[in-house]
Amino acid sequence: MAETFGLPTPAYQSLRRGGITGEGACGAIRAGEQVLGEILGDPAPTGGVTDRLRDAMVWFQRAVSERIDLGTSPDQICNNLTRPLGDFHGDRRKQFCTNLAAQVAEITAEAVVRFGDIAMNITPIEEAP
Repeated sequence: MAETFGLPTPAYQSLRRGGITGEGACGAIRAGEQVLGEILGDPAPTGGVTDRLRDAMVWFQRAVSERIDLGTSPDQICNNLTRPLGDFHGDRRKQFCTNLAAQVAEITAEAVVRFGDIAMNITPIEEAP
Protein backbone atom coordinates (compact mmCIF):
# COMPACT_ATOMS: atom_id res chain seq x y z
CA MET A 1 0.00 0.00 0.00
CA ALA A 2 2.72 2.47 0.96
CA GLU A 3 4.69 1.74 -2.20
CA THR A 4 1.65 2.55 -4.33
CA PHE A 5 1.58 6.03 -2.81
CA GLY A 6 5.35 6.57 -3.06
CA LEU A 7 5.97 6.14 0.67
CA PRO A 8 8.72 4.10 2.36
CA THR A 9 7.55 0.61 3.28
CA PRO A 10 9.57 -0.68 6.28
CA ALA A 11 7.14 0.32 9.04
CA TYR A 12 4.22 -1.10 7.08
CA GLN A 13 5.68 -4.61 7.29
CA SER A 14 4.34 -4.92 10.85
CA LEU A 15 0.81 -4.70 9.43
CA ARG A 16 1.15 -7.97 7.52
CA ARG A 17 -1.32 -10.62 8.52
CA GLY A 18 -3.15 -8.42 10.99
CA GLY A 19 -0.09 -7.32 12.94
CA ILE A 20 1.89 -10.50 12.20
CA THR A 21 -0.25 -12.71 14.47
CA GLY A 22 -3.52 -12.50 12.56
CA GLU A 23 -5.27 -11.25 15.69
CA GLY A 24 -5.23 -7.61 14.61
CA ALA A 25 -7.23 -5.69 12.06
CA CYS A 26 -6.61 -6.30 8.36
CA GLY A 27 -3.21 -4.87 7.52
CA ALA A 28 -4.36 -3.49 4.18
CA ILE A 29 -7.12 -1.48 5.83
CA ARG A 30 -4.77 -0.25 8.55
CA ALA A 31 -2.20 0.63 5.88
CA GLY A 32 -4.80 2.76 4.10
CA GLU A 33 -5.32 4.70 7.33
CA GLN A 34 -1.56 5.09 7.79
CA VAL A 35 -1.14 6.37 4.23
CA LEU A 36 -3.84 8.98 4.84
CA GLY A 37 -2.06 10.04 8.02
CA GLU A 38 1.23 10.46 6.20
CA ILE A 39 -0.26 12.36 3.28
CA LEU A 40 -2.94 14.46 4.98
CA GLY A 41 -1.67 14.73 8.55
CA ASP A 42 0.48 17.34 10.23
CA PRO A 43 4.12 16.57 9.38
CA ALA A 44 5.15 17.36 12.98
CA PRO A 45 4.95 14.21 15.14
CA THR A 46 3.40 16.17 18.00
CA GLY A 47 1.14 18.26 15.78
CA GLY A 48 -2.61 18.10 16.11
CA VAL A 49 -4.90 16.17 13.82
CA THR A 50 -5.60 18.24 10.73
CA ASP A 51 -9.19 18.86 9.73
CA ARG A 52 -8.60 17.28 6.35
CA LEU A 53 -7.14 14.12 7.93
CA ARG A 54 -10.07 13.82 10.34
CA ASP A 55 -12.59 14.33 7.51
CA ALA A 56 -10.72 11.89 5.26
CA MET A 57 -10.54 9.23 7.99
CA VAL A 58 -14.26 9.47 8.74
CA TRP A 59 -15.02 9.15 5.04
CA PHE A 60 -12.44 6.34 4.54
CA GLN A 61 -13.70 4.22 7.42
CA ARG A 62 -17.29 4.57 6.23
CA ALA A 63 -16.32 3.73 2.65
CA VAL A 64 -14.37 0.66 3.79
CA SER A 65 -17.35 -0.55 5.83
CA GLU A 66 -19.73 -0.02 2.92
CA ARG A 67 -17.59 -1.24 0.01
CA ILE A 68 -15.19 -3.93 1.19
CA ASP A 69 -16.45 -7.49 0.91
CA LEU A 70 -15.54 -9.16 4.19
CA GLY A 71 -16.77 -12.55 3.03
CA THR A 72 -18.29 -14.37 6.00
CA SER A 73 -16.24 -12.44 8.59
CA PRO A 74 -18.17 -10.50 11.23
CA ASP A 75 -15.34 -7.93 11.43
CA GLN A 76 -12.04 -6.74 9.96
CA ILE A 77 -9.79 -9.04 12.03
CA CYS A 78 -7.31 -10.81 9.75
CA ASN A 79 -7.84 -14.35 11.10
CA ASN A 80 -11.62 -13.98 10.84
CA LEU A 81 -11.32 -12.77 7.25
CA THR A 82 -8.92 -15.50 6.14
CA ARG A 83 -9.84 -18.58 8.19
CA PRO A 84 -12.74 -19.64 5.91
CA LEU A 85 -10.35 -19.60 2.92
CA GLY A 86 -8.22 -22.51 4.13
CA ASP A 87 -4.44 -22.50 4.08
CA PHE A 88 -3.11 -18.99 4.70
CA HIS A 89 -0.49 -19.56 2.01
CA GLY A 90 -3.05 -20.96 -0.43
CA ASP A 91 -4.33 -19.41 -3.64
CA ARG A 92 -7.85 -18.68 -2.32
CA ARG A 93 -6.51 -16.56 0.54
CA LYS A 94 -3.97 -14.80 -1.67
CA GLN A 95 -6.66 -13.89 -4.20
CA PHE A 96 -9.02 -12.65 -1.49
CA CYS A 97 -6.35 -10.50 0.16
CA THR A 98 -5.05 -9.14 -3.14
CA ASN A 99 -8.57 -8.07 -4.12
CA LEU A 100 -9.17 -6.55 -0.70
CA ALA A 101 -5.87 -4.62 -0.86
CA ALA A 102 -6.75 -3.32 -4.32
CA GLN A 103 -10.13 -2.11 -3.05
CA VAL A 104 -8.46 -0.39 -0.10
CA ALA A 105 -5.92 1.29 -2.40
CA GLU A 106 -8.78 2.58 -4.53
CA ILE A 107 -10.62 3.96 -1.50
CA THR A 108 -7.40 5.48 -0.14
CA ALA A 109 -6.67 7.19 -3.46
CA GLU A 110 -10.23 8.51 -3.57
CA ALA A 111 -9.85 9.92 -0.05
CA VAL A 112 -6.59 11.64 -1.01
CA VAL A 113 -8.27 13.21 -4.04
CA ARG A 114 -11.38 14.23 -2.08
CA PHE A 115 -9.64 15.68 0.97
CA GLY A 116 -6.11 16.53 -0.10
CA ASP A 117 -5.14 19.73 -1.80
CA ILE A 118 -2.04 18.14 -3.23
CA ALA A 119 -0.82 16.73 -6.51
CA MET A 120 0.11 13.06 -6.45
CA ASN A 121 1.57 10.68 -8.95
CA ILE A 122 0.13 7.30 -7.99
CA THR A 123 1.62 4.45 -9.98
CA PRO A 124 0.74 0.77 -10.00
CA ILE A 125 3.12 -1.70 -8.39
CA GLU A 126 4.76 -4.04 -10.89
CA GLU A 127 3.49 -7.59 -10.80
CA ALA A 128 5.79 -10.23 -9.40
CA PRO A 129 7.06 -12.77 -11.94
